[in-house]
Order: sequence, then structure tokens, then C-alpha cells
Amino acid sequence: MRPTVGITAATETVSYGSWKEVPALMSPVAYARAVQRAGGRPVLLVPDEADTADPTEVLSLVDAVILTGGAGDLDPNLYGHEPHPETGPVQEERDAFELALVRAAVGRGVPTLGICRGMQVLNVAYGGTVEQHLPDVVRHEGHRPVLGTFADHEVRLVPGSLAARTAGSEVASVKSHHHQGIKEVGEGLAVTGRATDDQTIEAIEDPAHPFVLGVLWHPEEDEKSRIIKTLVSEVMS
Repeated sequence: MRPTVGITAATETVSYGSWKEVPALMSPVAYARAVQRAGGRPVLLVPDEADTADPTEVLSLVDAVILTGGAGDLDPNLYGHEPHPETGPVQEERDAFELALVRAAVGRGVPTLGICRGMQVLNVAYGGTVEQHLPDVVRHEGHRPVLGTFADHEVRLVPGSLAARTAGSEVASVKSHHHQGIKEVGEGLAVTGRATDDQTIEAIEDPAHPFVLGVLWHPEEDEKSRIIKTLVSEVMS
């Protein structure tokens, strides 16, 4: 039986056909395609008030969870910081749902992968904080040099870590598009990957669980990446 992988969705304004600027619940198709290539069945998990209050029922429908990236930044109030001038619009409903979802998923032992923004959600769920504008720290725009285009760079992963095992290598070439990152690491999480050029935290994981991983890059955009395949394999074994 194909495992079901829940993929979180965002509320965005989109245009299609004759319709202009319509609110839509969406996720880039690359996430679903990556799950399908790995042998899984993707389903969208949309912000829902009842599921935010108690994610138990929705988690019973899936075998694994992917916390996706997205244009919206995590609300700084959730980790006790004032908004940076470069922090973009927030989606309070999505933030609340995803934080409740990841905490419940970890508690139930559901394999969980956070990608880009999803990595930041994972970190905040563990009590960590977000670096709201990385260029202030690393002094370059290399992680998002052109809006709407993925940047290529390398990350070095800790030998033997979940990040290294899923990537299949201790040095990986990855695709990035972000201006935020990890500031203070959440309690119980281990840093298992950093950018080779500026040492930005690129991977975090919970060693106390078989599969709780966050990566700052976008493995769904790279058909050669093994990360989502490994997530699906985790629940097929």
C-alpha cells in the first residue's frame, strides 16, 4: 500500500483563466511530484481551526508530514521577537496550524520533514528562534540572489546524521531560495548541516526520534535528491 504523505498548504492570491487575484489554498506541484516519484500518495493539509486545536484526527490520516516552504514568513511574535523591516507578510492561521501539527506529529512519532520555512517552523516548535534576514549576518545575498530563481550552493552534513543519510552524502549540492534562517536552535534539536561558504545552519534534526528533520534548502526541486524518497521509504519499511 502506498504511504500517504501530508503536505502543508498556504493561502495565497493567484490568477488563472478569467479569474484574477483569487484566494487559493496551494502548494507548489514539485512537492507532490517528489512524493509520487518516491512511491507515496500526496495529500494537502490545509489550515483548519479544529485541526489546530487537536491535530490527532488529521494525523491519523497520514503516514508522514512535510512542512513546506512558502512566501510568507513566520510571525516573529511566535518566538518573542519584534518584526525585522525585511520580514514579509505573515499567515497567522497557517502558523498556528503548522506549529500544532508538528508538535503533535513529533509526539505521535510521525516522520516529519521541514523544508525551508518548514524547517523554521520545526525549530520554533522546539522553542528556537528565526534569523529574520540572513544578509544582515552573512553579508551577502547568495541564498536568494534573484527572486523567483533557486540558487545552487553546497552544504556539509555531519557524518552519520539523519541529514547525511537522507542526502546520501556528507557534502551535498542544494537549491536554495530564502532570506531567513535559524538563529537560536530549539531545545532537543541538533545542528547537522551548514553551508560550506558562510556556515549558515542548513539542517537540524531531533536525535531522539527516527525521522524528524529540517533542511533549509528545497529537495523537492531536485529530482536527484534522495531526501523525500528517504522520508517515504521510512514509512514503507
